[in-house]
Amino acid sequence: MSKPRLAVSLIFFVCGFIYTSWSSRLPRLQDLLDMDNKTLGLMLLASAIGSLCSMPLAGWLTVRQGSRFATTLSVGLFCGSLLLLSLATTTWELFAAFWVVGVCTGALDVSMNAQAVLVEKQQDRPLMSTFHATFSVGMMIGALAGSLFIELSPSLFVHFGAASLFCAILSVWAVQQLITDAPTPVDDQATSSFQLPSPALLGLGLIAFSAMLSEGAMADWSTNYFKNVVGASEAAAPLGLTVFSGAMMAGRLMGDWARQRLGDRFLLRYGAALGAIGLTLVLLIPLYIVSLAGLAVVGIGLSTLVPIVYSMAGHRTDYAPGVSLAMVTTVGYFGFLVGPPFIGFLADWQDLRFALGIVVLLLIGTVIVSGLSQPIRTSPAVNVPSSSKMQ
Repeated sequence: MSKPRLAVSLIFFVCGFIYTSWSSRLPRLQDLLDMDNKTLGLMLLASAIGSLCSMPLAGWLTVRQGSRFATTLSVGLFCGSLLLLSLATTTWELFAAFWVVGVCTGALDVSMNAQAVLVEKQQDRPLMSTFHATFSVGMMIGALAGSLFIELSPSLFVHFGAASLFCAILSVWAVQQLITDAPTPVDDQATSSFQLPSPALLGLGLIAFSAMLSEGAMADWSTNYFKNVVGASEAAAPLGLTVFSGAMMAGRLMGDWARQRLGDRFLLRYGAALGAIGLTLVLLIPLYIVSLAGLAVVGIGLSTLVPIVYSMAGHRTDYAPGVSLAMVTTVGYFGFLVGPPFIGFLADWQDLRFALGIVVLLLIGTVIVSGLSQPIRTSPAVNVPSSSKMQ
């Protein structure tokens, strides 16, 4: 494995590890500040707002200074932002902390995926699914670490401080191995990140919206679901997230191989269908073992959806990679980050099972939309069957 590929993989790992470090402790944060589901949903909404604010700016920075600079800056800030969550003593302070975490998350997502596209082009083969697999590895290990820290019962500051330090050490080496990309000329129309996406990019963004809302719902609410609906203990509840992340990782490790043999349209359509089936199983039979199995099915189904969309957006020939990725991730992350707080509101209005049922309907809609897609024009580095590419 080349050093740039390993470096980008480590940064994806760091992103996933930090994400589940805090999401696995949401029940603890909820108890400490005596928040109901609606208030917790507002906290997650702050993260959504932060990410949506930073993504267009991250696309602009990637174009003007290169994705290596943007990735280095954003991963450093991202590692430090985790500590802010442990320092909050009021809901307003927690809201502000989540906003900062969201800003750093959005900036890192755009910049590290732009680096991933550069590595794909350098090696002339699809690798995006593998990179996203390392994000899932980070999520899985971060969730396991969360269970360990819950069992040991240290403060959130100790947990988040240890996670931040660990990720910072990995990042210091990784950023030195990234590909150095030259800034794009500022007078090129394709480099303007402050513009509306084309219909083709909007279509990719809508598929990303559905997939990322579903993924965010599992990441942010599965621990609560296992504790409050399934009846798992506080230490056992995060294991549902661990299983989901492990299944995502396994699916993404095979994703690039599957893209070359089955095609993108097939994976988008049947992946969404598998996710809907798995989540339906979880909601209809809220038993611990059955729910773990259902989350594994959901993880496999969702695993390749976002990597496929990101790779296709980054390889478009009519936009600079940072610009097209910023557009698609902004639409997609609207689902990933706004969806979970919306589920919190629905859970307070009805219950959590009803709220997660909306995700099933959204995945069914994705199956339909993916089947209506038409071929797309991308750069040669995305070596998948042409009939499977989307517009």
